[in-house]
Amino acid sequence: MPREDPLPGDDPALGLTLSGGGAFGAAHVGVLQVLEERGIRPGIVTGTSSGALVGSAYAAGLDGAAIERIALRFRWTRIGNWSWKPRWGLLDTRVVTDSIRRLLGEDPRIEDLPRHFGAVATDLRTRRAVTIDKGPLSAALRASVAVPGILPPVRLDGRVLADGGMVDNVPHAAARELGAERVIVVHLHAKWENVRMMRTTTKISALVADPTVVLIQPEMERMAQWTMRDVPRLIAEGRRAAEAALDGAPRR
Repeated sequence: MPREDPLPGDDPALGLTLSGGGAFGAAHVGVLQVLEERGIRPGIVTGTSSGALVGSAYAAGLDGAAIERIALRFRWTRIGNWSWKPRWGLLDTRVVTDSIRRLLGEDPRIEDLPRHFGAVATDLRTRRAVTIDKGPLSAALRASVAVPGILPPVRLDGRVLADGGMVDNVPHAAARELGAERVIVVHLHAKWENVRMMRTTTKISALVADPTVVLIQPEMERMAQWTMRDVPRLIAEGRRAAEAALDGAPRR
């Protein structure tokens, strides 16, 4: 259900869904900036993997300029570093907690954030998507970004959780679960889906036909997904795609 005390100006029935995609997630920053400039303020945000990282910053109340500064300085060591301790992945993600504390001054509980937020992860036992909208923010983000074999899964509430993109890289349903009646969906792969992504392609077709959805699709062609060299270009592409989608969206 929508929160009873949304931020002034926020629309408690409007959701924002941010898909995963590694460094491509920087495109979400440009989308957020355009929404801000147009006075569009979703009160609910869901995301998976890099979409959860950007979405959590928005949910914490940071504006587009602040999130852009974070994106431009971002390095992968902010979410994982080497450790010789035994673990189910090459990197240790406990550094995420330190990164959040540096940014926000604490590791807040999700339910205490100014905006309603849900990080989407995969339950490795059931192979189902799980929306984490309570508890420490760091635990939710560590679970949502946990690419198997690289970043270790997270044990949370009796479940073993990993990257949400494995089963739902466009967690639109999670926004509905949290109370959204209308949703802005940002999908980071527009024109070059491969055969393994057919499930996502089918979902996108359904979203295009849904009158309660505005679909924004930044085009990632010739952009780097696992290095940060294209962050400025990705932010610009997010802005372009958002402006195009919103200019074409029917007024409600």
